[in-house]
Amino acid sequence: GAAMAEARPLRLLALHGYRQSARRLRQRTGALRKALRGRAELVAIDAPHPLPAGAEDDPDGDDPPRGWWFSGPGTFEAGEAAAAPAGLEESLSAVAAALAEHGPFDGLLGFSQGAALAAMVCALRARGDPRFPVAFAVLVAGFASRAPAHGHFYREPIALPTLHVVGDTDAVIAAPFSRELARCFVEPVVLSHPGGHFIPAAAAQKKAYLEFLERFCPAQGQ
Repeated sequence: GAAMAEARPLRLLALHGYRQSARRLRQRTGALRKALRGRAELVAIDAPHPLPAGAEDDPDGDDPPRGWWFSGPGTFEAGEAAAAPAGLEESLSAVAAALAEHGPFDGLLGFSQGAALAAMVCALRARGDPRFPVAFAVLVAGFASRAPAHGHFYREPIALPTLHVVGDTDAVIAAPFSRELARCFVEPVVLSHPGGHFIPAAAAQKKAYLEFLERFCPAQGQ
């Protein structure tokens, strides 16, 4: 009704995947941003760690691929139980700084490694960490870190509302990894789609995003 039209859009801090950047995430979420127009806006940030240059990278180098943490020196493998994962603390600090500087934010949207990071932020938030004032997260192609040093994030069920988007044919983060992450949460909503490693925004997914986000629509006048 008229009251809904007055409500401001929700604001989501968006966390890109490994080998991506804020700009690359913006390029790949055009359909999603269009689907959420008027209801939610995405503000993407860069991960703090540039990756070693690879052959497939842009030769002009103005937008280096980035990562949130590493499982080995300058590398990342989601399935690896890394003995000495590096870089996560800097990334948690970067998320906290973005929430403080560009906020207020209502929730998080993460893709792939960014979804794994967002899940860790949810765990800290659920434990009362004041650096992360978010109410929910949308986790696309997420996974639980296999690094033993990160095990503490998943020891107790994470009491923060989440929407888990799982690609049945995802060849980068296999669907069982994403479903396993969903089981770490108290009341996860799981949205499966037939596609692969991307953020889907067709009609069926648009409906599911909007239904989930409706629970957090800011009251009029806030």
